Amino acid sequence: MTERKRTPWVVGVSGASGTPYAASVIRGLLAAGESVDLVVSRAARLTLLDETGIAFRDAHWRDDLAQWLARGADGKPGVFAVPDGDVRYWAAGDLAAGPSSGSYPVQGMLIVPASTACVAGVALGLSKDLLQRVASVTLKERRRLVVAVRETPLSGQTLKQLVALDEAGAVVLPASPAFYAGATHIQDLVDFVAGRVLDAAGVPHGLYRRWEGELGGASRSREASGG
Repeated sequence: MTERKRTPWVVGVSGASGTPYAASVIRGLLAAGESVDLVVSRAARLTLLDETGIAFRDAHWRDDLAQWLARGADGKPGVFAVPDGDVRYWAAGDLAAGPSSGSYPVQGMLIVPASTACVAGVALGLSKDLLQRVASVTLKERRRLVVAVRETPLSGQTLKQLVALDEAGAVVLPASPAFYAGATHIQDLVDFVAGRVLDAAGVPHGLYRRWEGELGGASRSREASGG
C-alpha cells in the first residue's frame, strides 16, 4: 500500500436508519483533507439499499460510495460534488483488516449511525464483525470513539450500555438535530448532526450555523435564505 499523507479516521456505518448522516460526515472529513477508512456493516447495506436504492458492493465500492456521497438527504441523486480524497474500504467480514489491530495507525473512529445492536456489541466487547472489532481496538488504545446512536425510544438496557461506553471513554452523541441553526431543509438537520460528530472529533467544518449567544438568529437565517 502507498504511504498516506494523513493518519485516517475510521468511519463505521451500522444498520440503524440514518445513512445520510454517514454520507455528510464522510463528505465533511474529505472536505477537511482528512483520510478515511470505511467499514459498512452487512445490516447497513440493507439500510442503505432501503434509504437510497444503492446496493453497496465490495467489488465496486468506489462507484457505489461516489453515488452515495452525491445523494442528498431527501434522496435526490447528484446533489453534491463528491470531494476528492483518500478513502480505503474494508469489508465488514474481514477481521484481518488493517484497523483490526491496535498497531494500525488511526486517529479514532466515528460510528454513524450506531444501532442499538452495534452499541450492545461494542459495550460488551463482542467483536462479531470488523466494525465492532475496530471500536473495541479504539477503546483499548485510548483513541477517540464517537458513537452517534440513532434509536428512539431507548430501552433501559441500551441506556446502561451507553453509560458503559461513556465510562470507557467514548463520546455518546445521539443523532438529535437542533433547530437554532435555522434549518430550512432536511439536509440542514442532517448536517447539524454530522457537524456535531465532526466537532467531537476535532475536525473543522462549516456544516451548520453555530450558536452566537443572540436570540432570533434562526429566524433571521431562514429569512436570509428565503426559507
